[in-house]
Amino acid sequence: MTTPAPPRILSIAGSDSSGGAGIQADIKTIAMLGGYAMTAVTAITAQNTRGVQGIAGIAPEMVARQIAACVSDIGVDAVKIGMLHEVPVIAAVAAALEGLAVPVVLDPVMIATSGAALIDPQAVAALREQLFPRARLLTPNLPELAALTGRSFTGTAAMVAAAEALAEASGAAVLAKGGHADGETITDVLVVPGERPRFYEHARIDTVHTHGTGCTLSSAIATLLGRGESLAEAVRLGREFVFAAIAAAPGYGGGHGPLGHQAVRPA
Repeated sequence: MTTPAPPRILSIAGSDSSGGAGIQADIKTIAMLGGYAMTAVTAITAQNTRGVQGIAGIAPEMVARQIAACVSDIGVDAVKIGMLHEVPVIAAVAAALEGLAVPVVLDPVMIATSGAALIDPQAVAALREQLFPRARLLTPNLPELAALTGRSFTGTAAMVAAAEALAEASGAAVLAKGGHADGETITDVLVVPGERPRFYEHARIDTVHTHGTGCTLSSAIATLLGRGESLAEAVRLGREFVFAAIAAAPGYGGGHGPLGHQAVRPA
């Protein structure tokens, strides 16, 4: 019996020197879910569990060459996009993905778990114009959703309304992640244009070890889409992977520690 080829997943994101988030978290996630990970590094960061100490961007032309090298030879079944910190890089990524008919999961990385800003404010408009319409799914957390919609909100109903507004404006599905809200239960909401919202709930895990949760979730969903899962099922399974990785966190660092990707053995 022939073993199915793994889905080919291209992560376009920044590097996290401490290994908890960014490209490093994506590679771990994709591999643990049975995918073949490829990367286009957009920036190099000096960071750890306590915060970001420095960011050095990669030249837009080099980012585009990394994408082209993967697409032209290995091929791509799904794309995850993470930190794109400046307008020229966003333009280069948009041009490099032109004509690539695969699902794109875009995590609008604007604020790190530690609270540090990770994106040039001028880049937000470029993301909206050049990449949001290209995405199958956007995965903002609550601070990012508030920044993208210009709304301040509390409660699930307001979160749904903001996600619906973003979905209507972008044409992409939106997974609004409720982890920043108060309460013992985390509620995420999937809004697909033209469909009723889907709600996903999970008991909150009492831990500070959540560095890279957004990167892990978006790359997990991209991997699952790449292997043929529906969007709703990819979100469900991706969330399960994230919560299992949080539960298995090794406890490293003095701040927001990394997840335990290596301990998760999904079916």
